[in-house]
Amino acid sequence: MLCPRNCGVNRNQGEIGFCGVTSELLVARAALHMWEEPCLSGEKGSGTVFFSGCAMGCVFCQNHEIALGRKGKIISVSRLAEIFLELQEKGANNINLVTPSHYVPQIIKAIRQAKKRGLVLPIVYNSSGYEKVETLKLLDGLIDIYLPDFKYMDGEIAHRYSRCRDYAQFAKPAIEEMVRQTGEPLFNEEGIMIRGTIVRHLSLPGFLHDSKDILTDLQDTFKDRIFISIMNQYTPMISLKKYPELTRKVTKEEYDELVMFAKLIRIHHAFIQEEETQDESFIPSFDGEGV
Repeated sequence: MLCPRNCGVNRNQGEIGFCGVTSELLVARAALHMWEEPCLSGEKGSGTVFFSGCAMGCVFCQNHEIALGRKGKIISVSRLAEIFLELQEKGANNINLVTPSHYVPQIIKAIRQAKKRGLVLPIVYNSSGYEKVETLKLLDGLIDIYLPDFKYMDGEIAHRYSRCRDYAQFAKPAIEEMVRQTGEPLFNEEGIMIRGTIVRHLSLPGFLHDSKDILTDLQDTFKDRIFISIMNQYTPMISLKKYPELTRKVTKEEYDELVMFAKLIRIHHAFIQEEETQDESFIPSFDGEGV
């Protein structure tokens, strides 16, 4: 019952949830990552830990290899704590937990263990935004930076591509809780974020209207209390034959219009991307590195 799917599966008994995994920690990669937002990666890199399994199941997922919970290595909570410390030793700017929602209880234990052993880096919670406030409250005081998606405003679009018509109903209060926990954005002398919330929105081809609705809602709700990452890196995957409207990239004209719209509604704290981010080379290799 950790996420809005409420599948009711007893993952502690080895049953598999909607997320595709049991409660055993399944991790696909733990390494320095250079392609997060500049204030997270910097020159040293973000210490990303990619968890297998996902409660969203988006048809266009770029990390589909691990999202289905079929790839990765099973590790203990103590090993996860060690990985955090190893990434700190490698010079990471932060510990970046990618798709962590279905492992929140285990992650809480690992963070506490690592902090007792000398972990001082900011912790980044990098999620789909499809979260329960009750679960996020368990993390209060442990997470320094929230990095959620805001994928959809329109419930029908959310249902077609992620089978969650209620996506915005959960994402909006979840992001409000994240901002409550982190407060105003805070950076160190090198320009690296050490506290705050960055909301990502991945623009999909042909859905400019929904993207504009999302930016409007974020601006009206939070103004300069968050940063918004307006992303154009949507990459069509081979498995999208059932969704012909998603078999192309976002055009330069579509993305430019969205960026101009953000300026028009006075969004000041935003990241934008160049066209080369649509290249598949930006998708990491989930080869078990660092696990």
